[in-house]
Amino acid sequence: MSTLAVRARPRFTTGPLPILAACLLWGTTGTASSFAPASAPAAAVGAAGLVLGGLLLFLTARGARSVLRTADRRLLLLGAVTVAGYVLAFYPAVERTGVAVATTVALATAPIVLGVRTRPLLTSTAVAGCAALVLGGGGAHVDLVGVALALVAGLSYAAYSVVCAHLIGLGHPSRAVVGTVFGGASLLTAPLLWWLGTGWLATPAGLGVTAHLALFTTFLAYLLFGLGLRHTSAATATTLTLAEPAVAAVLGVVVLHERLPLASWCGLAVLTLALTALTRP
Repeated sequence: MSTLAVRARPRFTTGPLPILAACLLWGTTGTASSFAPASAPAAAVGAAGLVLGGLLLFLTARGARSVLRTADRRLLLLGAVTVAGYVLAFYPAVERTGVAVATTVALATAPIVLGVRTRPLLTSTAVAGCAALVLGGGGAHVDLVGVALALVAGLSYAAYSVVCAHLIGLGHPSRAVVGTVFGGASLLTAPLLWWLGTGWLATPAGLGVTAHLALFTTFLAYLLFGLGLRHTSAATATTLTLAEPAVAAVLGVVVLHERLPLASWCGLAVLTLALTALTRP
């Protein structure tokens, strides 16, 4: 029994499975956020999850102080700024141009920037499947400012992934790197949360949604993502995160009783096949 357990553990920790597990958690973001109080601005909901989740990541990360002393602080600052930048750009993008367009642009940017050169066919197929899944229903509203903000969010996510993968590749513990970067992002985002207002956090719905975003879609999800980056390139990792809208779509059907058109189901199938191929060496 013990031998089997020792052999089974590396199969999860050394491959892309932690990243896919993180995607499962990220995919719950939209469903969970839908239960937030109507008085809560979308950006405030995202900021609250990042502030609390980032603080938890830093406080529970063994070796974070060592990373602060020995790692390149310019890279740590860049990582913190890009993590905060994703939240600050993505949620306003959703408000301006809608969930479908903002999600497609933001999630597709990083794989296109990082993954096309290394695995062009699979990356392009995954991006196309994601676009068909999210935009398959038609009626998308394109706002140029919103698209630009989503593009900034996607580039921020790509930069964060590269920074963390580089620091982890230098030998720093993944949990310490993620904790340090997100601790910095938490400090940068806290003033925005205060400015947007925190009164909605005192409600049961506000507390519940924030707790879910902080504990599951930030704390646990980014621990898994950092673990996956130890043995997965940033290019492959960002492409695998296209699984997030697939999870969100399925949850929308099951939990929120939404309907997906045929084009979206076809996109989901294409995306699933591409991501399955990417998980193989």
